[in-house]
Amino acid sequence: MNTSSFLGHEIPERLKKKEFSALSFVEHVLSDIQQRNRQYNIATRTLNQRAIEIARKIDSLIAQGKDPGPLAGIPFGIKDLFDVAGQITTAGSKILAQDTVAKTDATLVERLINAGAIPVAMTNMDEFAYGFATDNAHHGQTLNPHDAQCLAGGSSGGSAAGVAARFFPLSLGSDTNGSIRVPASLCGVWGLRATQGRLPTTGSYPFVHSLDTVGPFADSASSLKLCFEALSASPLQKIDTSTLRFARLGGWFTENMAPEMETAIAQLAKTLKAEHSITVPETERARAAAFLISASEGASLHFEHLKYHAVDFDPAVRDRLFAGALIPTTTIAKAHRFRSWFRRAMHSAFETVDILIAPAVVGPAPRFDQPFININGEMVSARANLGIYTQPLTLAGFPVLTVPIPTQGLPLGAQLIAKPGREDQLLAIGEDLERSGNAKANLLSA
Repeated sequence: MNTSSFLGHEIPERLKKKEFSALSFVEHVLSDIQQRNRQYNIATRTLNQRAIEIARKIDSLIAQGKDPGPLAGIPFGIKDLFDVAGQITTAGSKILAQDTVAKTDATLVERLINAGAIPVAMTNMDEFAYGFATDNAHHGQTLNPHDAQCLAGGSSGGSAAGVAARFFPLSLGSDTNGSIRVPASLCGVWGLRATQGRLPTTGSYPFVHSLDTVGPFADSASSLKLCFEALSASPLQKIDTSTLRFARLGGWFTENMAPEMETAIAQLAKTLKAEHSITVPETERARAAAFLISASEGASLHFEHLKYHAVDFDPAVRDRLFAGALIPTTTIAKAHRFRSWFRRAMHSAFETVDILIAPAVVGPAPRFDQPFININGEMVSARANLGIYTQPLTLAGFPVLTVPIPTQGLPLGAQLIAKPGREDQLLAIGEDLERSGNAKANLLSA
């Protein structure tokens, strides 16, 4: 059986037609992950016993003529900051590796399982979700499936790379400053940062309470839609995308793009008939405010660990947390006040449009031996700066769909931004783009 022969959203129907059993399929998936994981360092552990138990239940339901669920038999990966019953939630850290096992599943994990999906692996991440590279001092680097010499992005890099490598069609990630959008772009898969607060974070290890958001990765827009409906516990209404108005985000979001990204964004804008641009003021300050809030809240969350277990941190994460602890409270208060102002400015930007278009990253994935990107003529750290286009949008909390743009080289991704609560519009556009061939996940060939 070849897991590369079909996409995630096709699996439930194939199971119902009894083309194969859920058990035989998931056993193949687990074996495949075991064999190929050493190539990419995507999974930190597999969930064999749990996966097999759930697969057997699905087969039993099908044999009885009962509905096994809308996601029946679809394997999914889980970023290692979501609770999974019987597993230790490490958040990619040595510090939490000896904690007690989780007694229950995180809410989103539970919802996927209840819809018939099968958890198969926990995925690698930047320690405590603080980074854009999935370069973990304890678990190693996750490699980009499209070029093992390149970054997969982070902090949800294992979840994105797992979809791109066809380990699983769906996966869960978190996005505080771009941790879904950056790796989705670099790995060439679909990713959704839901409206802040729309999907429950219960059972996920926090990073920045006031900014944390969760969401899925998928191998197709159709798979992503099915997944989001399960995660949000509600069906999406049908959208007439011909009535939607599009514009490009200008200013900050037109600077520093690599030539291939400029071309890709221009073509996407043309496809969507985005004939003008809208510039949201003070975008650079929005990025700075997101930096400050993240650093200070992250430092506060880990203060006790920093006091007594500083040596056990990933050095890069530890240094950023120490710096965050030194930020004056007056500065943080100003950042939060600015956040409220910027959110209002974002709402104003949508007075004449429904969807805004922006690049997700400056260009293709950087190489490990050259982990830098060009910003304003200077080569700066990719690990700290890959979120140049994602961090400002984080501050507003609007939903963002990462769209994989067809390209001859390494993957590229665009951000489509909608008003709060309008994931239905984003996913409908995604399906339209996929049907027309203007967007497609870049998956390893069968």
